[in-house]
Amino acid sequence: MTGLGARITRIDDTPERGGQPTALVGWGRARRLPRRRARALATVLVGAALASAAPTAAQTKDWGAFEPSATYRILDAMLEDAADDVVRISPRPTILSRQMAIVVTAMFDAWACYDEKAVGTVLGGSLRRPAGERTADNKRKAMAFAAYRAIVDQHPFTTTHITALMHAWGYDVDDRSTDPATPQGIGNRCAAALLAARHHDGANQLGDEIGGSGEAYSDYTFYTPINTVTDIRDPDRWQQIAFADGNGGTATPNFLTPFWYRVRPFGLERADMFRPPPPPRVGTAQLKAEVDECLRFNATLSPEQKAIVEFMRDGPRSTGQSGHWLRFAQAVSRRDRYDMDRDVKLYFCVANSAMDAFIAAWESKRYYDSSRPWTLVRHYYGGAAINGWRGPGRGVAAITGEQWIPYSPSTFITPPFPGYVSGHSAVSGACAKILERFTGSDRFGDEETRVAGVETEPGYDCATIQTLHGRASGDDRCRVTLPLPTFTATADMAGISRVLGGYHIQADNVEGLKLGRAVAEHLWPTCQAYFDGTAAPPRLTPR
Repeated sequence: MTGLGARITRIDDTPERGGQPTALVGWGRARRLPRRRARALATVLVGAALASAAPTAAQTKDWGAFEPSATYRILDAMLEDAADDVVRISPRPTILSRQMAIVVTAMFDAWACYDEKAVGTVLGGSLRRPAGERTADNKRKAMAFAAYRAIVDQHPFTTTHITALMHAWGYDVDDRSTDPATPQGIGNRCAAALLAARHHDGANQLGDEIGGSGEAYSDYTFYTPINTVTDIRDPDRWQQIAFADGNGGTATPNFLTPFWYRVRPFGLERADMFRPPPPPRVGTAQLKAEVDECLRFNATLSPEQKAIVEFMRDGPRSTGQSGHWLRFAQAVSRRDRYDMDRDVKLYFCVANSAMDAFIAAWESKRYYDSSRPWTLVRHYYGGAAINGWRGPGRGVAAITGEQWIPYSPSTFITPPFPGYVSGHSAVSGACAKILERFTGSDRFGDEETRVAGVETEPGYDCATIQTLHGRASGDDRCRVTLPLPTFTATADMAGISRVLGGYHIQADNVEGLKLGRAVAEHLWPTCQAYFDGTAAPPRLTPR
């Protein structure tokens, strides 16, 4: 995804709020650019953005001539800046989902001030502008300023794309007016109110929750894993895994944001309101069968299945499931030729559905603290001979249970948090259902063309990556097109991709999809109430 220009890592002089100065790349230390070089690259990027035509989205379907709306372009800039932050610090899907929901909600709240009926999530309809001011230019400027302020707050070190877009539109990013008679004043006000309400919503963005370490997004609930990296004390519980850090060493990340169930949702009453039943346990036939299913998949992945794993894993610049489904939402915008009004409503629903689905999924992860295939394969098959993938370019052969690895790079063996339920499945179930409700149909019609193995086994040809017991495969057709006929089918693909990849057992996927769909059905009336102005008094209030 190229968006408004090439990727750079940007280091600002000082962040406005949020973020932290040190970071991880993958799961290792951050790479920093000298400040002078970073500024020079930023200048180059601004020029590239000005010369850019329509942004490039995630999928490869050609929907014909399309002029992206202002909302679409702002969202694209946000997604690219978020991807830059992933490169800078590491993939943090829960945090990303909240960041994106905040930015898109700030846009919606600013836009609502120029709509006849819609109300904002914090200030309601208190800033509604008269009919004569409800112009496309004012909407665009208000949304742009709201998004800019929110992005600078959420990931202050990576703001190059939104800054370039603001400059391209002739906006002064230093204009901090709060005059509601101006669109920049509306945008700045709406962003400020939302950020004030969100800074202490349980995410610990500012690092000031009692019990935390003082770092942004640090745990303040004192989570400690039962198992150690080398000792499986309880195979039903989550285990940390040592990753390659990309610099010749290892990193052992702990449970990412184990407190996320405490984050204030957009529309859920409680994080546990759709908590699934307990996962299958060691000693049950179901769990053994689902672990064996993971083993079979791992040893027999076709090029198409490998492409599915990589597509839904989303690569080194992954913006998580929230970002991926916002890209799918952009595909709907292109397909149906949405304008800025329709786009802002769509992205508002999708971003907040993703955030609430993450909150609900993390409540389940924390409550059950369940293990993943990495641990379960070692429990069931430690010391035994099995067939499994041996690593890039080595194909499938006989290994022991202790040698089994998912189909994944060594710098990202398995996501660092418990398995039940799958975040991919929960968020995909939620976003697919909300897209169906918003558009009035489950039809999608997109497609993705990929070359299998390029992200997991770069540099090896198709026959080599399909090697089985030392013999190169005759299957050299690794360029595949993945059809995405419906939103439901796309969510199902996202869910099963995690089982194919060896990250999850089937129960994680099935219950995750159910949870996500329940979240979306609950949120859809809330979205509609914001659109038609009947929303209850705002639950989010500045502290």
